[in-house]
Amino acid sequence: MTKSKELVMDQEHQLREQLAIAEQKLLLYETILNSLDVGIQVIDKQETTIVYNSMMAKLEGEDVNNVLGKKLLNTMPYLQAEDSTLITALKLGRPLNDRRQTYITAQNKRVITVNSTTPIYFNNKLVGALEIAKDITFIQMLAEKIIDLQQNLSAQKNALNVAQPFRTRYTFSDIIGNSDTLKTVKVQANRVARSSSNILLYGETGTGKELFAQSIHNASLRKQGPFVAINCAALPEHLLEGLLFGTAKGGFTGALDRPGFFEQAQGGTLLLDEINSMNINLQAKLLRVLQEYSIRRVGATNEIAINVRVISAINVNPFDAIAQKQLREDLYYRLGTVTLHIPPLREHKEDIPIYIDHFIEKYNQSLELDIKKVSATVLDAFYQHSWPGNIRELQHAIEGAMNLVSTEQELQMHHLPALFLSNLLTVSKSLHAANINCTEPTKLIEHRETIEKELICAAFNKSNGNITWAAKSLGLTRQLLQYKLKKYNLK
Repeated sequence: MTKSKELVMDQEHQLREQLAIAEQKLLLYETILNSLDVGIQVIDKQETTIVYNSMMAKLEGEDVNNVLGKKLLNTMPYLQAEDSTLITALKLGRPLNDRRQTYITAQNKRVITVNSTTPIYFNNKLVGALEIAKDITFIQMLAEKIIDLQQNLSAQKNALNVAQPFRTRYTFSDIIGNSDTLKTVKVQANRVARSSSNILLYGETGTGKELFAQSIHNASLRKQGPFVAINCAALPEHLLEGLLFGTAKGGFTGALDRPGFFEQAQGGTLLLDEINSMNINLQAKLLRVLQEYSIRRVGATNEIAINVRVISAINVNPFDAIAQKQLREDLYYRLGTVTLHIPPLREHKEDIPIYIDHFIEKYNQSLELDIKKVSATVLDAFYQHSWPGNIRELQHAIEGAMNLVSTEQELQMHHLPALFLSNLLTVSKSLHAANINCTEPTKLIEHRETIEKELICAAFNKSNGNITWAAKSLGLTRQLLQYKLKKYNLK
């Protein structure tokens, strides 16, 4: 065999290997595309579909083979060119992000998607467009159903001449505790209830922010008006705008005239919980509403005047949220005309016995028990615990323990939930890590301070002296950590 033939054979062998690798990659890409829970479609410059995964076919009720290699509008006669985000992105040559699209499939099924579409460039030449579509049909229908139910409830109460505060249960008398820390914030909240200024409540999870919000509403001149609460973290951002401001018929395909939560709270109070979870762009629109005292429904051109007091809640220090780009600084100054800090349970542990008695009485009634108290060991464990879940965590610990008793009248350590006991074990390990001899009759306060100093030093060193991150890792506010650093002379 000549060298030239050998060279040709080597080249052919290399080409076969490259082809095999290319086929494997193609199979891998097709498998990945068809395993995604979002629809993927790509058209070329002639508007012919060249990629169409199985999820997109499922969303649109089409057969993949009937769409691939064909003009987009020919396979989807129900779609107009001006309504197609793919064709629009191709013509404009720029991305279209988070565009809501509603259309009727060939099977007469209403589908609502949120699409992100981007043009594709190769060697600086426009060659096509890629679209990623997320099905939100069920979420949108559920949101619309919730709004309709709220409107029907409001209409029924008005027809029966029932006064509204509906959807509120708590007043300041429901906020129990005798500590100076808690009394101070209750007095402050009661004072600001008299005005219509916006209020920002910040406190850790489980401290009772909504309880304070409802109490402020029920102590205000707006108590006969509605109290509407919305958790900004519980709803997808592409739905939140329509739910807050409402929608106008014709504003987008399939849109109906629906008032949002601002209109539903007219004359009353709107609670925006976890405000730092709201998209930054939507925060800008909220800022405009607070400045102008009017809203514009999505898709509408007219303004609607509003008379609503906004109470917002956040589970982190607002200045930390601003620093981490979770909250606009200008919005904070509009929301936080009055800012109230709801203290964590570890800052008013003297209230623990009061909460224990309250929850025991509550669950004695619902569980038909006769629990009198908790054991001294349990009470001591409660005092030592750091309570990352605050009063809600204490409530769950009591409720869980009472579900495990038989005929006893005293809650013991073995009744406590397993996860809570596990957390106590972590505290016990910290005692050993701090080299504390628990057999010596040293005062409890000295043990606690030793542990605090050890943990604060470890967190401070790990964060390279960054107070914000050290406080976050310890579950403290920045101000409280600074106080403890000064108290223990650690800085």
